[in-house]
Amino acid sequence: MDSKEALFWSIALPGFGQLLNGKWIKGIVFVALEFLINAQANFNVAIISSFHGNIDLAIQQINFQWLMFYPCLYFFAMWDAFKDAGGGKKRYSFLPFAFSAYFVTVGLIYSTKVRIFGVLLGPVWLPMLSVIPGVAVGLLLQWMLKGKSVI
Repeated sequence: MDSKEALFWSIALPGFGQLLNGKWIKGIVFVALEFLINAQANFNVAIISSFHGNIDLAIQQINFQWLMFYPCLYFFAMWDAFKDAGGGKKRYSFLPFAFSAYFVTVGLIYSTKVRIFGVLLGPVWLPMLSVIPGVAVGLLLQWMLKGKSVI
C-alpha cells in the first residue's frame, strides 16, 4: 500500500486507510468512532444545510459537544494510516497533521461568531478553511525544527 493512497482513503473516511493497510482492529475502531461522532453530532445534516447556504440552520443542528471530538479523530486517523503505509519517516512529519487538528478544533469553536468578509461560515466551512493555516504552521514548524525540506 502506498502511503499517499492510504492517506487519501483515510481522508475519505477515517479507518479506511487502516483497513487497506491490514490493520483491521484499528480500522474498525476508527470507522465505528467516525459513525458514532458523526451521528451524535448531527454532522451530515449540518453539512447538507451548509452546502445549501443555511448556515444558521447548520449551527442549530450541530451538537458541538460531540463534534469537538471529530478533528482529532480525523487527523489522527489520517496520520496513522499514512505512517503505517510507510510514510512519515522524516522527523516531525506528524506536525502538519497535529496542527491541522488544533486549527480545525479552534475553527469549530469560533464557527458561530467569526465572519470572513462579512460572511458567517459556520461549523462546516470555517473548520475546513482552518486546515490551510494548520498545515502551513505544521510545515513551518517542521522546517524550523529540522532545518531541511518538509515531508
